[in-house]
Amino acid sequence: MTEFSYPRRLRLLTGRDFQCVFDDVQLKVPDQPLLILSRPNDLDQARIGFVISKKNVRQAVKRNRVRRIIRESFRLNQHDLPAVDIVILARKGLGEMENQDVHKLMKKCWSRLNSKSRKLKKT
Repeated sequence: MTEFSYPRRLRLLTGRDFQCVFDDVQLKVPDQPLLILSRPNDLDQARIGFVISKKNVRQAVKRNRVRRIIRESFRLNQHDLPAVDIVILARKGLGEMENQDVHKLMKKCWSRLNSKSRKLKKT
């Protein structure tokens, strides 16, 4: 049976984890309200981290809501994602989106990340 939990091992926790992704970006999934940067990891699962600045999403309530929705989407789709470290960068307008729109956006972004990862593996 598939487990849909969100333990610590699925998170980028330290500054070093984030810096490794920023230094060696191999996959980019750009979209208007967010940018996904990722790089392959040595684990058998994807890990995720967030960079949601106050400059781009002003209110803490909105930053937390967006983070919660993306984390839930990741939790439900973690078994379909490749073994990569993922950093989600918020852009202006993400905090103003409705919950359903953020869910749709993330579904589209996970799909694009999967297809780009498959292309990267072939080369």
